[in-house]
Amino acid sequence: MFPRALSFNIGSMARKFTAPDSGFTVTISPRGASRLKDGHVWVYRSDIVLADGVFPGSLVSVVDHRGRPLGSALYSSSSQIAVRLISPEPVPDFPALLRQRIAAAIAYREPIIHDTNACRVIFSEADFLSGLIVDRYDDILSMQILTQAMDAEIVRQTLTSELTERLHPASIVERVDPRVRQLEDLPPRTSGLVQGEKASTIFTMNGVQFHFDALEGQKTGAFLDQRENYAAAAQYAHGEALDVFCYQGGFALHLAARCSHVTGIDSSRPALEVADQNAALNRRDQSQSEIEWIEANAFDLLKDYSSSGQRYDTIVLDPPAFAKSKRDVEAALRGYKELNLRALKMLRPGGVLVTCSCSYHVSQADFLEMLADAARDARRSLRLAEVRRQARDHPILLNIPETAYLKCVIAIVGN
Repeated sequence: MFPRALSFNIGSMARKFTAPDSGFTVTISPRGASRLKDGHVWVYRSDIVLADGVFPGSLVSVVDHRGRPLGSALYSSSSQIAVRLISPEPVPDFPALLRQRIAAAIAYREPIIHDTNACRVIFSEADFLSGLIVDRYDDILSMQILTQAMDAEIVRQTLTSELTERLHPASIVERVDPRVRQLEDLPPRTSGLVQGEKASTIFTMNGVQFHFDALEGQKTGAFLDQRENYAAAAQYAHGEALDVFCYQGGFALHLAARCSHVTGIDSSRPALEVADQNAALNRRDQSQSEIEWIEANAFDLLKDYSSSGQRYDTIVLDPPAFAKSKRDVEAALRGYKELNLRALKMLRPGGVLVTCSCSYHVSQADFLEMLADAARDARRSLRLAEVRRQARDHPILLNIPETAYLKCVIAIVGN
């Protein structure tokens, strides 16, 4: 059993972090209840009717406005997502539930992970462990904790012990997003080793090797959600290739085995330095083309290249998320259209466009409509070869649309 309460300090203020067996009840509105009944697991703060005295991070019972039980949830006193349903039933033993969910997440991936020793092990809501991300890079686990409940020390201990028992990592590293901790009203914390001493390794995706530094790079260190799309893009790629927003070379390194020349573009010099190190790792294979890395603003470079008549046979566009909220969608679509319009003008007949969006708020339908508009304005016909999503180790729950965020379109230019 958990102790009744844990304490931590934020500045001079003392806060209590209760155990999941706190016995608190949260009452939600009919709209919030309908959302849970429809299969989602989030209830927003605007749908909280009563949560008096509930401590941050508590495991609570959720009831509707008539007192009818809806399940057990993790409560946040600060986030706009105030309630995250963890089970439709009472949870008498939260550590046991965590262990079961971790075991199930690992078992789900065993038959679907191939040609890699790096994958997402736990994907928050999609693995019924809301607020937790765990990625595996060879023998290092990289973990992100995103909610008050998952930040409780006893929960951390359970997670660490179960992951160690099942996966036997050399190290477990926590990657901290300061903005998330601020939104969750959690004390400041730095990224670092949670267990073990190893902080770097080399991992493989689709036969391509990559350096991994657990304490550097974005998110947990790499973009594992594109792993299957890297391989798919390589099947179509040919000729001279341009990888825009290349980061540490994921697409570029996969294209190098199929293309006569590859150029990678990114605005981050540190990312390009790692990309070049990754290229050196794979240079033993003489079939790999040399890759040219260019530090530049993608919008400016594409404008210059398209105006000067630069042409390519394959272009990859994999920008960061342009829409962080619904308010950003219109501006995001303008940004996506500009990028794709420039790229389409630069592709030779029969050329391949691989274009991506990781903005959840930009739907697949909106993205495809944007692409059709860009093709019309560029006066190019465009044949869809594949419309893809994130890798299967980032599962999608049909009733939680937020779990489906990545779009990857592979298209062939007709004229």
